[in-house]
Amino acid sequence: MMLTNYYANTHVRARMLEFLGGSSLENATSVYITGEDSSPDVWFTPRPLGDLWRCLDEGFDVGRSLWDRRSLVAHLDIEYVNFDFPAAPYIDPVRAFDLQRPVVDAVQEVLLAYGIAPLHVLTGRGHHFVWRIDRHSIAFESLAKFGRLPASLRARNAQPQPPNGETVEPKLGAAFAGLGQVLEYVAHRVLQRSATECEIPVMFTAVEAGGNGRGREVISIDLSEYGDPLHTRGMRIPFSAYLKPQQQRWKLGDVVDQIPPLFLIPLHEMDERQGLLAMRDIGQVVEIAQQASVQIPDQSAGSESLVSAYTASRLADWHEFFYSQEHDPCERWAATYDCTPLESLPVCARVILEQPNELLLKPAAIQHIVRILLAVGWHPRHIAGLIRSKYERDYGWGDKWFLYDASARADFYTRLFAGLIATGLDDLVDLNCRSCQEKRYCPAHQCDNNLSGFKSLLLARRTATSRFGPLHSESAV
Repeated sequence: MMLTNYYANTHVRARMLEFLGGSSLENATSVYITGEDSSPDVWFTPRPLGDLWRCLDEGFDVGRSLWDRRSLVAHLDIEYVNFDFPAAPYIDPVRAFDLQRPVVDAVQEVLLAYGIAPLHVLTGRGHHFVWRIDRHSIAFESLAKFGRLPASLRARNAQPQPPNGETVEPKLGAAFAGLGQVLEYVAHRVLQRSATECEIPVMFTAVEAGGNGRGREVISIDLSEYGDPLHTRGMRIPFSAYLKPQQQRWKLGDVVDQIPPLFLIPLHEMDERQGLLAMRDIGQVVEIAQQASVQIPDQSAGSESLVSAYTASRLADWHEFFYSQEHDPCERWAATYDCTPLESLPVCARVILEQPNELLLKPAAIQHIVRILLAVGWHPRHIAGLIRSKYERDYGWGDKWFLYDASARADFYTRLFAGLIATGLDDLVDLNCRSCQEKRYCPAHQCDNNLSGFKSLLLARRTATSRFGPLHSESAV
């Protein structure tokens, strides 16, 4: 009843329409919405925009697509993650958000340096920074020119997608891929500015770190949406109820009953502490809805400056190197990737490749494979090819790779983690057996390998060249 009355508020509904790109459902530019209740069965279910009022009447947690008919929507997600005590950001939000402060400050400083002023939204675990790039802008054209999509994703984009049977236009799909490369550059700059200021590790995506007295906790710069097809990814709408704790009761336990109702709000004329209180007070949330616009700002001009900085960067040069080779054709996998000599790899890496489901869905496991195979001489694109070959083999994946794209996912995570090493931002301080054990990726049985040797080998390769050479022209078999 509380949510039904709240969602009936005209100001709340008007703000949601703004975020969808219009003043009404008829002129909104978001391609679809999502709506989920508090049950744990959350799955990708795009809905037509006309379902919004029904979703609100049902008290759902509502989101919108990143896919937009007028613009390319840029979205950067920062959040606190605790792998051992996942309820921590809800039980002690002040600490969880204070820990993120150096990263959030760095995001704002980096974006402002290029003239980008995003919409800043508080979520249950962190921050969303959102802006849009007009499809007729110079920035959009540039992104579309250098964005890289595998053939499988280009074909998928050309197929009719739910809920309206629309296709992702080729230029938009390429621009979204290019945006992922540029936001990777932003994340590099943020990491440079914030890592030494943070009390806990700052990671790209949700990568486990070693534990402390409060569990394995990290600040995640979450770029994961750029590893998936545009039509599959979205974000919550400001002023939506935030039902993630209830949806994850299976993981959080009965502590969910102690968490007050939460709402996404724009950080408008208040500091973060005030925002944390306001998002837990439905009366204050309604007041904010009366005062604060959540229209996604057009930052095409600033994005043009950002794109120019990226194209002149060391990371852009490394991306060219990454894409200079192709995956081995699938008809050759039996003679290439399938013949990878696993016996020469440490057991912790071997197990990931032998039992990829669900290990190769975990960013930390992919990072581990990337590091080990780079150390023994693999070209990073062929590491992605090997991972893709595991995704496309029958390891009980169900219908996952009918929705997502195995090639794009493998390329994205390999590029992300290898790029950190290539540009000197990852000095492999946690590539050792003790850290592997703390992350819980070390098999329980005895092992004769020492990961420090792989660390030394990889650092030597990086020192010898500006990349990782000497490298095999194909997969290192």
